Amino acid sequence: MSEKRLHSGNLYSVREIKDLKDMLNQSENLFAAKNAFMIKKDDGSYRGITYSQFKNDVDALGTAFVSLGLKDTFIAVLGENRYEWCLTYLSTINGTGVIVPLDKELPQADIEYVLEKSNASAIVFSNKHLASMEKVSENNSNIKYFINMDSKIDEGKFLSLSKLLEIGQALIKNGKREFIEASVDRTKMSILLFTSGTTGFAKGVMLSHKNICSNMISIRNTVNVGSEDSSLSILPLHHTYECTIGFLCIIFSGGTISFSEGLRQIPRNLKEFKPTLMITVPLLLENVYKKVWDQAGKKTGGKLIIRAAICSGVFLKKVLGIDIRRKIFKTIHDNLGGKLRLIITGAAAIDPVVSKFFRNIGIGVLQGYGLTECSPLVAGNRDNAFKDGSVGLPIPGTEIRIINPDEKGVGEIVTKGDNLMLGYFENEKATNDSIRDGWFHTGDIGKIDKHGFLYITGRIKNVIVTKNGKNIYPEELEASINKNPFVQESLVLGMTDDFSGETHVYAQILPNIEAIKEKLKVINISKEEIMKILNDVVKSVNKSLPLYKHIKNFSIRDNEFIKTTTKKIKRHLEQKSRGGKEGQA
Repeated sequence: MSEKRLHSGNLYSVREIKDLKDMLNQSENLFAAKNAFMIKKDDGSYRGITYSQFKNDVDALGTAFVSLGLKDTFIAVLGENRYEWCLTYLSTINGTGVIVPLDKELPQADIEYVLEKSNASAIVFSNKHLASMEKVSENNSNIKYFINMDSKIDEGKFLSLSKLLEIGQALIKNGKREFIEASVDRTKMSILLFTSGTTGFAKGVMLSHKNICSNMISIRNTVNVGSEDSSLSILPLHHTYECTIGFLCIIFSGGTISFSEGLRQIPRNLKEFKPTLMITVPLLLENVYKKVWDQAGKKTGGKLIIRAAICSGVFLKKVLGIDIRRKIFKTIHDNLGGKLRLIITGAAAIDPVVSKFFRNIGIGVLQGYGLTECSPLVAGNRDNAFKDGSVGLPIPGTEIRIINPDEKGVGEIVTKGDNLMLGYFENEKATNDSIRDGWFHTGDIGKIDKHGFLYITGRIKNVIVTKNGKNIYPEELEASINKNPFVQESLVLGMTDDFSGETHVYAQILPNIEAIKEKLKVINISKEEIMKILNDVVKSVNKSLPLYKHIKNFSIRDNEFIKTTTKKIKRHLEQKSRGGKEGQA
């Protein structure tokens, strides 16, 4: 479907929806015979699932849920990104009860805690989690049904999802329409998402249809997505980032979704499925960027050739309106599937150099900012209004303010709008602490420029405060360190000197061993040689910083940092230990 720009704010005009049930009904009417999903089969070929089939499956599974007595209960879902996950999500919230998406990487204790805390009556899971569910069944008497996405047989409490679909279809044929005709209260909790945290400390975020729908419409007002688009789902669906943008926005728009088979299979899946859109995190794009330049560096004049090609492509597009960038950079485009036109990134900051590079070769990159509590998007760069380095403008219907700003305009980001959560589940104190006078206090630090673009500086909890009251934002220093080709990743922390009581900046650095070996023209390398290279890196970073921000000490990491499923470093865990050989800049 082609869409028009509204005159006000240069936004896209999109159809209105009441709730996600209404959204699916409308999409089925508009795109009935079109494929909503493309599922990879065991033989490597793909089969399509049309919008009509998806709608019928949602009705069938929802009807089966109601027949099991699950009306107005909590239903958890645990598994990798796949069709059955999406099916469970809408079959629950469109007429059954409350969905509780679980992180598939959670340890057993955390899974059991969340299931007990939410008082879930059923859980739908993939066969990879069968052993975990068998343990849960021994310890949790509240869960009546364990529904396996892959099993074909029923055994006591353990049911087959495919059999439930058959039961639901039969019930509908016999006139059972309770689920199909169920009305949805768009203001009531329908989604319960637990934030990452150690056992007993995770907070349950309560979201409604209104929250999700307002966010989805606002996103579509600013980014053009149509029925001709397709998306490869990479990030975990239990995150609102992927669920709202990579799943629900695509279904609203009539696009087609396929699922990555895992991080290592992304390159192959891109070539097979050939998506036009991708929702991802900066790490993946930065890896592609580094590989392009690393390979160019191995050829005489290789980097010069790429720079000349970029200049030629940009000149022809801007001055003559001729876009041959896909031809000039055919190899890069082919490795990304050949049809990729837009990448939406979030969860962490992306180096502006990287986003500019992708745009210069013909692939748009839009960075946004969001939180689970905001369904998730708060701000985002737009098709025709973006700034590299910024997370964009407030999305329509959302307000953003900076409170208690310093002399540079940097302070805490607060926001409000229809996308704001109902509160934290059974935690009034946490709700009142975070939502004050209608404004949600994000805990993030940032600033807004004169054009209204938001810039994220860091997290309040991560700020390093020196003895004389200076604030140091570790994320800023990490970005500077990570730009160096000899560095894979870094983590900056504050360390207190026991003798002086002063707080100094300390960094853990994961080196890019291959890049260092290539520089030194060696096969094997010692820790001393790595230390010397990284010492030069840190000195170079310090030259661009005021004295109080200087990195005083650093250590070499032998392995990757502990990360969340969206590839954010778990600072609270890393701060507990300091490992590796240390150096002083």
